[in-house]
Amino acid sequence: MFGFGDIWVTLAYLLCIGSTLFCIIYGIRHWNDDVEMPTPTHPEDENTDFEDTI
Repeated sequence: MFGFGDIWVTLAYLLCIGSTLFCIIYGIRHWNDDVEMPTPTHPEDENTDFEDTI
């Protein structure tokens, strides 16, 4: 099949190509979704002033 000696090698190639196509199509379809990312929350006692740590 497809010139490969083993069916498992062929299956691996086909699954890699299929997953690549799936990821590309999924990325194109969901490129500009208006889902807002949640803002990170920090504990009250955590130091969030990062300029002091440099």
